[in-house]
Amino acid sequence: MRTLLHELPAASAGTQRRLRSLHFGRGESGRKAYLQAALHADEVPPLLVAQALIERLSALDAAGQIAGEIVLVPMANPIGLAQDVQGSAFGRFDLGTGVNFNRQFRHLTAALVPLVEPRLGADATANTRTVRAACRELLAAWQPTSEAEALKRLLQTLAMDADLVLDLHCDNQAVMHVYTGTPQTDAMRPLAGYLGAQALLFSEVSGDDPFDESISRIWWELAAHFDGRFPIAPDACLAATVELRGETDVTHDLAERDADALVAFLRHLGHVGGRQPAPPAACEPTPLEGVEPVTAPCSGIVVFAKAPGDWVEAGELVAEVIDPMTDERTPLHARTSGRCFARSARRFATRGMRLAKIAGAVPYRSGNLLSP
Repeated sequence: MRTLLHELPAASAGTQRRLRSLHFGRGESGRKAYLQAALHADEVPPLLVAQALIERLSALDAAGQIAGEIVLVPMANPIGLAQDVQGSAFGRFDLGTGVNFNRQFRHLTAALVPLVEPRLGADATANTRTVRAACRELLAAWQPTSEAEALKRLLQTLAMDADLVLDLHCDNQAVMHVYTGTPQTDAMRPLAGYLGAQALLFSEVSGDDPFDESISRIWWELAAHFDGRFPIAPDACLAATVELRGETDVTHDLAERDADALVAFLRHLGHVGGRQPAPPAACEPTPLEGVEPVTAPCSGIVVFAKAPGDWVEAGELVAEVIDPMTDERTPLHARTSGRCFARSARRFATRGMRLAKIAGAVPYRSGNLLSP
């Protein structure tokens, strides 16, 4: 294992943060997998899973079982981790700009098209190398205007040449679930099976350029753009966001189980020696456009009738909001049938607040599909 320390530009005089990346294997096969934990720095379960992964990957590396290179960033956001506001962690948004740490990565397709067109040929493998080299050029030319932007450029650069990218997160209160791109849904079914995910959510464009999509989306877009002219593998990089249940689901048992599942998926794809069959998925994939965000139409006390993991039929009661000023009770009923895979940990709602998410099978939304 090699350890690299990457310095971020100081946000203010006398301060500087570093990012640590761990590199397992020798890179001899040219294959690469990239995993990172807690881009939203107040999401602790991924941090513990990363610790369990370090143990497993170190042992596999020592045994010569890693084909190519596996890169692990066990703490992806030192900026957000330091944002403790009067005893409350605040790691989802950059305090300096208000921008979500998992939004506004660079979407490179438009810039890549004219850059790679004169360099492409008839060999799909060579074209993959060409596109990745062009991505490095574009990211190197990005001049960040803040420490948070510099972090995003660094993370995107570390992952941009990977064959597999897994971004480890968690939700507020939730069951295990996974987000991926529509063209990669079938490839991610084994991951959902190993993890025991209760929702596998897919979308071609989820909106606002989250990390995993910024790495993988270019491939199916370039393949479509150059179709019939140059062969480009639309699955040159498989990427997914893994939501490791809820914020307080922090135990060694869960972390070790999740690390084993992630290593099993690495084996399944050939990044680790000893392939093994994938278990059946615990859910059918559903479109992100079909997720119903149950929102509060008014302010008040929240009393849930459904918990994460519950199946919800359209018309069933999901929660009730009680106004302490008027004593009025507002029932919130599901409009779609599906799995309630996440809900808020807060029990007092402001108007318009998202309270729960239901994975429906019928798409009906468009635009920015992710939570703010």
